[in-house]
Amino acid sequence: MNVEAIAKEKIDAWFAEWTVLEAKIHAAHDARNGEAKGLMGEAIVLFDRLVQEAGDEVLPINGMDRLAFIQAKPGQYACYRQLDELFKETKKRTARLRLQVTKG
Repeated sequence: MNVEAIAKEKIDAWFAEWTVLEAKIHAAHDARNGEAKGLMGEAIVLFDRLVQEAGDEVLPINGMDRLAFIQAKPGQYACYRQLDELFKETKKRTARLRLQVTKG
């Protein structure tokens, strides 16, 4: 695990980027304009970069399986919801890991 990569400031920057993408993906699904799949591709790359930089320890339970599900059909609304959950759970997990590092 890369302790510097899970610093609050770094994690907040990743999630600020996700928040912007998430709003665009949500709007694309509402509009059913076909843009969601491309935006999801960007979001998947963002999540993958986060995990690569921070380390596999930040992945939630079944994170790799869930990511594979998302990558298989990124245009589906269910995959968007699943990616949103992965981001939320990863944020919580990084906070717990930061606490462990500072206490340990």
